[in-house]
This record gives sequence, C-alpha cells and structure tokens, in this order.
Amino acid sequence: MSEATIEAERHALLERLFAAFNRHDADGVMACFTPGVVFDTAAGLEAHGRRLTGQDAVRAAFVAVWTDMPDVAWTVSRHTLAGERATSEWLFTGTRADGGRVAVEGVDLFVFEGGLIARKSAFRKDRPVQAA
Repeated sequence: MSEATIEAERHALLERLFAAFNRHDADGVMACFTPGVVFDTAAGLEAHGRRLTGQDAVRAAFVAVWTDMPDVAWTVSRHTLAGERATSEWLFTGTRADGGRVAVEGVDLFVFEGGLIARKSAFRKDRPVQAA
C-alpha cells in the first residue's frame, strides 16, 4: 500500500473517530482503537495526566464525559499526519450539570498501529468554566 493511501486511510479514521465522539457513539469510537489502546487524559495527578489502558477503561471515560455534559462536542479544525503519528486540533465545548459552559481549544496526539489508533494523548487549554 502506498504512503499516500495509508495517510488517506488514517485521515478517514480520524474523521470517523471525531464523528463518533460527537454522536456520543461508544461503539463507533472504540472501533477506531486497538484492543490495548492507551489514552493519556488532559488532566490527572501524573505528568502525563491520567493513563487509561484498554478499551473498557477508555470507553468508560468517554461515556462519563457524555453523561456529565450531554451537549459536549469536538469541533475539529485540522488533522495533521506524519507517518505513524497524527495530531488533531479542536474546540471542545459543553455544558456542565451546574449550567457552566466549557469552551477550550485542544489537541490530541495519536500513534497508529496498523489501521487503528494505539495511543491518544489529550491536551486542553486551562480556561475557567464560563457562567451559565
């Protein structure tokens, strides 16, 4: 398979991933990841955030976000691919249960393994929640 074909397939995979995020479709999201996926969240006690390993842990984290912020969405501005790696830049928006509004820019760093995503590391701006 040519490098251009691999890059196009990986770009399409990222598009499917974010479409599934925005549908709040856990099965669609998990179909984009390897069974042993590693996800480093944007926040946590460790330097890398909170590290989640495996599809069950990663699924639970996204379901929790969708439950806490039923209108949460990621508006992607750009995917950049470089070999086995990619970045996705986005605007994360959602409303918390207390009515506070979250709107922050962020980026994901991805590592591919074959036709799927093996690692996801999320980074978000640290902006205060906006009043309802």
